[in-house]
Amino acid sequence: MTQTPKSKTKKAQLVQMLRRKTGADVGAISEKLGWQPHTTRAALSGLRKAGFNVIRDDGSGNQSPRYRIVAQAPGAHSPVEKATEDAR
Repeated sequence: MTQTPKSKTKKAQLVQMLRRKTGADVGAISEKLGWQPHTTRAALSGLRKAGFNVIRDDGSGNQSPRYRIVAQAPGAHSPVEKATEDAR
């Protein structure tokens, strides 16, 4: 019996969005992942507690704030790395 590859978790998708140079705003994250804004903000807090350095870039003018990951604490594994290890 062959195993089908696991689909990307929402947490892994969130990390991927936040690692982009421009990051992402709450609206874009909520839309892509199907979350309410308060759930998105809670997920960002959870990433911080997990050791990710998530920063907020305040938008200029009418732009909404954007979030991005600038660093990760030593020893913390991203969901993408975890999924890769689990697949082995």
